Amino acid sequence: MSTKDKIRKNRLKKLERIRNSGFFPYPAVTKRTHKIAEVLKSFSSFVRSKKEIILAGRIRLLRLHGGSTFIHIEDGTGKIQGYFKKDRLGEKGYRFFLDNFDLGDFIEIRGILFKTKRGEKTIEVSGFHMLAKSLLPLPEKWHGLKDVEERFRKRYLDLIFNEDVRKKFEVRSLIIKSLREFLENEGFLGVETPILQPIYGGARAKPFKTHLNAMNMDLYLRIAPELYLKRLLVGGFEKVYEIGKCFRNEGVDRYHNPDFTMLEFYWAYADYKDLMKLTEKMFSYVLKKVFGKLEITYEGKKINFKPPWPRVEFYQMFKKMTGLDLEEINEVSLAKEAKKMDLEIEKGVPKAEIADEIFSKVCRPKIIKPTFVIHYPKGFQPLAKALEKDSEKLANVQLVAAGTELLNAFSELNDPIEQRRRFEEQEKLFKLGFEEAQRIDKDYLEAMEYGMPPAAGFGLGVDRLVILLTDSHALREIILFPTMKPKK
Repeated sequence: MSTKDKIRKNRLKKLERIRNSGFFPYPAVTKRTHKIAEVLKSFSSFVRSKKEIILAGRIRLLRLHGGSTFIHIEDGTGKIQGYFKKDRLGEKGYRFFLDNFDLGDFIEIRGILFKTKRGEKTIEVSGFHMLAKSLLPLPEKWHGLKDVEERFRKRYLDLIFNEDVRKKFEVRSLIIKSLREFLENEGFLGVETPILQPIYGGARAKPFKTHLNAMNMDLYLRIAPELYLKRLLVGGFEKVYEIGKCFRNEGVDRYHNPDFTMLEFYWAYADYKDLMKLTEKMFSYVLKKVFGKLEITYEGKKINFKPPWPRVEFYQMFKKMTGLDLEEINEVSLAKEAKKMDLEIEKGVPKAEIADEIFSKVCRPKIIKPTFVIHYPKGFQPLAKALEKDSEKLANVQLVAAGTELLNAFSELNDPIEQRRRFEEQEKLFKLGFEEAQRIDKDYLEAMEYGMPPAAGFGLGVDRLVILLTDSHALREIILFPTMKPKK
């Protein structure tokens, strides 16, 4: 029997003892009067009043000292020392505590506050109750785990032991809250669109497929909310946004997880140039709200988000960094160049997609300060408008910072005839083997034919933004429960 199993067996005996003594080890309620942070903040006032308070939390430290015992209890707001004295609790009560309470248990304690001779803020315990008996011991070592993946598999332990990790998720929540606040202040309406969709669309990705038994129909987990949000533009809403989960059946790496969080918004009567200005304003709002400043540190590099940010032409940057002229080179030659760079190019991939693959490997990692890369080649985004003065380039923008693509945005294609033609091109590519090609959505095309106003669309990878703003290396660090391959 392992040490862990022996401890569990011993704690089960303690659990039985608690029950047999007439106490319920998992009560539904606690009489807690204060959170620990409140007590610590107004500690002197509590000491002067000599008023009894009730605290609740997990036992994080347990130390015997003659006829007394010191514990540390921790709730979601802070940690404080508890002082158990045999003379105060009585022989029977004190012994009951020693015999049945362990590290990791949740406890309710009642008493008055005082400072020890060493100046430590403490509650002298006059009564206690079990709130939840833990059956497994907390690990003795956690920060030094050789198997780092164990931290992600057992995130609940990671949160107990690693305050920095808990802080990252608090910051993540604040980032998302600030994004919502900004958009609401700008007049955008928060909406919810279907996650289960009969036709997946709005992005280049492989979907997850499922089946609805009640209607005997196949459905897909959405890869993006785009086409439904744009239906709302047709319906008369001028500013709509959604923050929610999307799902793509792709590889898992530093910047990709099968389910992830997206922010998309659509803005009638605006274009991609308006979006760039709004994006700068949005980032300024979020950074000041979360950090109080516009400069962050990411992996040792100082990155300043003070606007305006550079606007750089895709074609020019591509030529400067790769030596390849996209206006001169053909698709076959470009694919050969990509293979020289050890890039795997799927069958049927069009020229614009190959160019993006090369850009992602060669150019993007070199872009550290926030930069708008504009005017990608036509064919890269089938839902984006082309420039009026150069129909081979798109009216689009990609924001890159710290070598990472944070968002894509563009002037939305609202010509239903051109959109149908683009969808048909994508359908041909799909049949040739390009699995990430977009499919024809006939209902969306019909909606467009009723008239969709000129508009700008914006898609931000929230997880990637959180990586950057919390100085994290990979998505798994800022997704509470990342997708993990099961242990054998």
